[in-house]
Amino acid sequence: MPLLTIENLPGSPIMVPAGGTLLAAIQAAGHDYRHACGARGRCTTCRVRVLAGAELLAPLTEAEQRYQAAGRLLPAERLTCQARLPAGEVRGRVPEGGKLPHVIYLG
Repeated sequence: MPLLTIENLPGSPIMVPAGGTLLAAIQAAGHDYRHACGARGRCTTCRVRVLAGAELLAPLTEAEQRYQAAGRLLPAERLTCQARLPAGEVRGRVPEGGKLPHVIYLG
């Protein structure tokens, strides 16, 4: 099963079910993760900075392409509500702007 490691979230790597989004997997693992628009790809609050394995993620969605073109999503970032991981392992970090005040982040 594909794995997602968020370096600054506590715990072990997160299993990403086939067809599921990174956000759904993060939440299923018990983490609270910012997503202001309800996981509809209408904002950029659920961003993750991808450190390794970006080529393993499904192609950018229309929403992600739109935000990249507008400069609101950096090339190394993906929206967790949109990104899917068909196979392999991806490593990332929650960027400063995506951190929740009540969550204790590592490093």
